[in-house]
Amino acid sequence: MTTLTETSVAGNDDRRDNTRNNEHNENNRNNGNNNNAAAQKLMVALDVDGTLVDHDGHMSVPVREAAQDVVAAGHHVTIATGRSLNATLPIIEHIGIDNGYAVCSNGGVTLRLDSSLSAGYEIVHKATFDPGPVLRALRKRLPTAKYALEDEDGAFLSTERFQDMSFGVEAIGVDFQTMLEATAVRVVVFSAENTPEEFNTAIRHIGLAGVTYSVGWTAWLDIAAEGVTKASALEHLRGRLEIETHRTVAVGDGRNDIEMLTWAARGVAMGQAPEEVIAAANEVTHSVFDDGAAHVLRSLLL
Repeated sequence: MTTLTETSVAGNDDRRDNTRNNEHNENNRNNGNNNNAAAQKLMVALDVDGTLVDHDGHMSVPVREAAQDVVAAGHHVTIATGRSLNATLPIIEHIGIDNGYAVCSNGGVTLRLDSSLSAGYEIVHKATFDPGPVLRALRKRLPTAKYALEDEDGAFLSTERFQDMSFGVEAIGVDFQTMLEATAVRVVVFSAENTPEEFNTAIRHIGLAGVTYSVGWTAWLDIAAEGVTKASALEHLRGRLEIETHRTVAVGDGRNDIEMLTWAARGVAMGQAPEEVIAAANEVTHSVFDDGAAHVLRSLLL
């Protein structure tokens, strides 16, 4: 009896041990599958204007659907734009990013997107600077230009009547002295009276120091804190997400995308991009008018 009982107990123990071993092996397989799946995820940085949307602010159906599919596949899709926060949020919503990160104001503001938060996001980093020296230098060289400033609270201050959809809020008209005394995340300068060539010459002559800047398609200048670019913000996020460098992709069309395109393992310039932007990229896709971003995004799903 004792032997039978001991044998029975031993048999039950053996069966329990086998069950535990099977469960352990299954868990290992599942963990291995999860780890493999995580290792296959890409970090995909997407510019907005001239990449996801055309210069009228329109996003085509093929681009929207391709972006949504890449998000649904679990890749870390990160909007990286010169737009300010409020002008970026509709794009995030449009392509269905509920959780993740976004880079606004050319790297000046980083958002953590979380659908469980009341606002759907929180600001996790903001890079500010003293705009006084650069504004004085610019005003001396470009006295008739229009100036706007995104302050540390997300408000926009501007001289004259200067509005742009990239601001995301209505700019508040102030005198120049008020702008000099503000703390800035982003400064924008626009000159309707200068050609892009004249504007570029003026900027080079000024020799802006202590800030990072990029010149747009027209006589438009974007200024951020020194060392702050889309790429600097994205690299910080890459470390946080533990994405290997070879699994990074970026798509953009502007001069403010050059650092981002060189940062990514696969940097893709839009077909209409200036020569210096194309030179910084690994490849070139179709223009924004031919849904170039959709072609790149679809290739990530193959």
